[in-house]
Amino acid sequence: MARLSRPRDDRWIAGVCAGLARRFGLSPLLVRLLFLLSCLLPGPQFVIYLVLWLIMPNAE
Repeated sequence: MARLSRPRDDRWIAGVCAGLARRFGLSPLLVRLLFLLSCLLPGPQFVIYLVLWLIMPNAE
């Protein structure tokens, strides 16, 4: 498995979804779609995204 980091080449906003997709071997589009669908549910999705944006390093 790849290290958890935000890629520079496959970003839409911050690269969090693309980094999670690479880490777990999924399609970045699938992870983005799941994130958008999860936003329809109550919960701290945006806060978690912002925290991941802050703590995930950029890919080298």
